[in-house]
Amino acid sequence: MSLTNNGTVTLNISENGIATISFYHPAQNSLPAVLLDELTAKINEAGSDSQTRIIVLKSEGNRTFCAGASFDELLQIKDKQAGAEFFSGFANVINACRKSPKIIIARIQGKAVGGGVGIACAADYCLATEAASIKLSELAIGIGPFVISPAVIRKIGLSAFSQLTIRAVDFQTAQWAKEKGLYNEIYPDIDSLDSALIELTQKLASYHPEALHGLKEILWEGTADWDQLLTHRAAISGELVLSEFTQQALTGFLNNKK
Repeated sequence: MSLTNNGTVTLNISENGIATISFYHPAQNSLPAVLLDELTAKINEAGSDSQTRIIVLKSEGNRTFCAGASFDELLQIKDKQAGAEFFSGFANVINACRKSPKIIIARIQGKAVGGGVGIACAADYCLATEAASIKLSELAIGIGPFVISPAVIRKIGLSAFSQLTIRAVDFQTAQWAKEKGLYNEIYPDIDSLDSALIELTQKLASYHPEALHGLKEILWEGTADWDQLLTHRAAISGELVLSEFTQQALTGFLNNKK
């Protein structure tokens, strides 16, 4: 287990090669920089472990899968370099998923917002509950989903991405996300989700490792430039977060939550 002041990231590899990476943060599983770094490290560790056949990516709790970036931390950013470094955390997680030699199955038990949608899109296959609605709220706080947009567009297409981005304050249902290709399967509750996840991962873990590796490479063809692309996008977001508009929007959001 990797422990931070306000969150955890864990990695457990079962005897049959199912590596489960789980993250937790008390603020609706939002992701400050330290958790993003830990998540990247665990994805890389699981992918490089010869025992691993399949990776499961999940969060703790029965409600929100991931609320995206930590707004508290965004307010602490005071220069472009710090901003770029923060948003590079999401870029690193997405690229770790992309470059992992192992198939990644995401378990989405509840709402995914902002960067949480990006992480779901970075997985190779998503199982979700009917409660797992999604929202890209970045425009509403003065930034855009620039870092995660390549992963989101790759999964749901430009038209659906445009709707999700422009309707920044509106949640789209899990059924909408399935119709657009983000979720592959949806279930009525967490128990049925977990039963399906166990069945799927055990079956996948029994398949030829080299066949799975070959499939992974096919799934991510055409993304070799993402290291540079996402770094560039992180710099854009890192500059926008310094604007007076964004700082006021973030402050207003946090004050409304108190």
